[in-house]
Amino acid sequence: MTSTFLSRRALVGAALAATLLTVAAPPAAMAATPSPASSTLPPLDTAALRAAISDLDHPQATAAQLLVSGEAGRWYGTAGVADRRTGAPVRQDDTFRAGSITKVFVATAVLQLSAEGRVDLDKPVQHYLPGLLPDGYAPIKVSQLLNHSSGLPDEHIPDSQRTDTPEQILEHRYDQWTPLQLVAALPEDAPMKFTPGTKQDYRGMNYVLAALLLEKVTGKPYAKVIGDRILRPLGLCHTSFPGNDPKLRGPHVHGYLAMSDGTLQDATEYNQSEAWGEGEIISTTRDLDRFITALFTPGTVLPRATLDKMFELPPPEVKMVDGSPARYSLGLQTVTVNGVPLWGKTGERYGYNSAVMATRDLQRSAVYSWTPTHRDASQGQMVLRIADAVTKPAASR
Repeated sequence: MTSTFLSRRALVGAALAATLLTVAAPPAAMAATPSPASSTLPPLDTAALRAAISDLDHPQATAAQLLVSGEAGRWYGTAGVADRRTGAPVRQDDTFRAGSITKVFVATAVLQLSAEGRVDLDKPVQHYLPGLLPDGYAPIKVSQLLNHSSGLPDEHIPDSQRTDTPEQILEHRYDQWTPLQLVAALPEDAPMKFTPGTKQDYRGMNYVLAALLLEKVTGKPYAKVIGDRILRPLGLCHTSFPGNDPKLRGPHVHGYLAMSDGTLQDATEYNQSEAWGEGEIISTTRDLDRFITALFTPGTVLPRATLDKMFELPPPEVKMVDGSPARYSLGLQTVTVNGVPLWGKTGERYGYNSAVMATRDLQRSAVYSWTPTHRDASQGQMVLRIADAVTKPAASR
């Protein structure tokens, strides 16, 4: 097997970071620092919501769907087709790859174990996974994995393993990885990027380690832990972890990649083991809406005191490595759009871009999934339109 995991992982991070920067930067109505609570939200502007997802040319995409719910209104809409070959429309129970939304499920399971006294968030991950990380690494608290302040050095990326074109990406769609192979990409002799807890640096590797911790503490595969603790109790029957199965089973939305000559290739079939523990989940808009509603309701998934930790950012002196304000808590990310503070998580896989976000009081939640064909900063156009339509009062448009 030719190893391409590391370079593809870097591409995913770069594209997602560009999208986040587009959302959290200008216009001035957006800021990365959330308000303590959301204000009363206006009625939904359904015309604006439909317009936000209907432009599949800017950026190029083949499908989009958006589910908005909460005490201030509910709306669901779609655009495009689930399958370019058949022309089948997008349906609400069609599954899609939800990428890094996986991390919210992993963090929730870790926090459940914390509430039960089985995991100490202030203990180093090295305590739970002895010998896994190089001896020279500083102690990393479990909480520092969950809020991306671990300081882990970047994985080593040999030039021979880089995949810089969509053609190269699809050549390796069936590569298979184990969690230990992923962790082995961390360099043995590199210094920590920063002292753990002093900065934030969004890294999938943090959640590979968190999922391994789940397995070590419970003695079960992490996907089964989440299935037993979250999926089945909440009735999330369309949410799954594919493991080494590259296919999307049952009705689903296809994802496509634009090749170097502009033609589109179906990228739906893809082994997600490279995203083990941090980006492999498959779900639907309806399931993700049900999940975030239950998660944000104290006592349903987490006890109130534990849930409160998911809405706590690090101290103000802790910033992202680029100097911007910290935006990650224990399992969630936050952004304020048009004065409305939203909490949740974005996700991206090849051919897919998604998010589940909500106000803490659940006056408004939004789940979107769309299928961009180019993996670049242009994805921010769609994200920005959706965020604006979900939060801006109709009278000010």
